[in-house]
Amino acid sequence: MAERGNKRLFVDAVEELLAELPSRARGGKEKLSEQAIGALRSLVEELDLVRRDDLDELELRVAQLEHRLRLLEDAPHPRPE
Repeated sequence: MAERGNKRLFVDAVEELLAELPSRARGGKEKLSEQAIGALRSLVEELDLVRRDDLDELELRVAQLEHRLRLLEDAPHPRPE
């Protein structure tokens, strides 16, 4: 009978933990997310990585310069007399 009581206490404790788990996970998830974002930002700075927006802007500028260069190369050149 004592063993049955211990099992019931254990089951009750597990059920209580399972009932609280979603709210605990949400709070832990937010805290973990903030820590993960902070760690990633530090890593990006330490490795001197560029942001996607900056890279996209540079790619656009290079494409524009290449286009202008092609226009200049394709333009007829006046011959010296």
